[in-house]
Amino acid sequence: MSKETTNKMGIDSVSKVMLSMGIPMILSMVLQACYNIVDSMFVARIPDSGTVANMGEYAVNALTLAFPIQMLMVAFGIGTGVGVNAQLAKCLGQRDGEKAAKVAGNGVVLAFIIYVVFLLFGFFGVSAYIGSQTGDPVIFAMGRSYLSICSVISFGILFFSIYEKLLQATGKTVYSTIAQVSGAAVNIVLDPILIFGYFGLPEMGIKGAAYATVFGQIVSMAVAMVFHYKKNTEVKAGRKYCKLEIGIIKEIYIIGLPAIIMQALMSFMTYGVNIIFGTVSQAAVTAYGIFYKIQQFVFFAGFGLRDAITPMVSFNFGMGDKERVKQGIFYGIVYVETVMLIGIVGLELFAGPLIGLFAMSKETESLCILATRIIAAGFLFAGGNIAIQGVFQGLGCG
Repeated sequence: MSKETTNKMGIDSVSKVMLSMGIPMILSMVLQACYNIVDSMFVARIPDSGTVANMGEYAVNALTLAFPIQMLMVAFGIGTGVGVNAQLAKCLGQRDGEKAAKVAGNGVVLAFIIYVVFLLFGFFGVSAYIGSQTGDPVIFAMGRSYLSICSVISFGILFFSIYEKLLQATGKTVYSTIAQVSGAAVNIVLDPILIFGYFGLPEMGIKGAAYATVFGQIVSMAVAMVFHYKKNTEVKAGRKYCKLEIGIIKEIYIIGLPAIIMQALMSFMTYGVNIIFGTVSQAAVTAYGIFYKIQQFVFFAGFGLRDAITPMVSFNFGMGDKERVKQGIFYGIVYVETVMLIGIVGLELFAGPLIGLFAMSKETESLCILATRIIAAGFLFAGGNIAIQGVFQGLGCG
């Protein structure tokens, strides 16, 4: 027997609610993909120095080597956030406000603990990590500079990952999207200013790209925090709710840990491919990095809908409404597959113009186009996987 609720996830049309939640989430996730791709587009245009030609390609290569660690940050942040999201939505569906507040408070503290780990890596692990993928001194220096900044100042992306999911768990996806848009706008505006030294600022090169990225992440975090504490009135806040509880953490990571592992596997795969391609040519590494970031636009759109499936299924599962759970599963799969189909058509038709934005050499460009058109054909299978991930997470079966 379902419990009475005024939350739209429990009373409005499932198909409409999932679209109203999913569309802002798609925009939010696609904008998240923008952080890395915008960096690559601008650093590809870094001018040559007196002793080094093709400096832009060196810079993109360095970003490619740094990218697996950035993916790992997202894996821990988003994975923990997914667990918080599902548990918070379930608690609200069960009308357990006290436990919901503890889930939210514990999630914030976990984000801080994760940040400390990446902070230490930024100080002590970056050189060994970049050195394991390249022996080129130019690429090594650029990769180390970029990743050190992104790791040491990673609190923005990690805390935003939690506050974004707290807003999504209550159906307030518009606010999480506004926060993401704010950070993306700051990143896009600051990139050319800091990289090329406009308005009297020093030309910072790849360091400028790193600072633009972390400043954008901090803005997103700040905006999401304000919205959570001002708009999420059904989630109580207070220091007492931040006390870590083993039971709460276990429930978060029953769902969140598998999500972390799934995302982290992508990071380890990319790291391994970078090493393999590094034995072939610099162009292969650069081409792989560009292709991977382009495909993220499609996959992140699917992830956005997945993150709408999770709270919808979890909320109604908590209420005991099996029919609405079934509808959430059906519409979730249909919507994700539709997005992936659009992505296939778009990349097959416009692979050339998209990759041309990076101003790479002919060799690198042709490799990118070939990889994009081959791999895009598998997106429908990936879409089914992504949708079912959201279902299992919503049911507490991570």
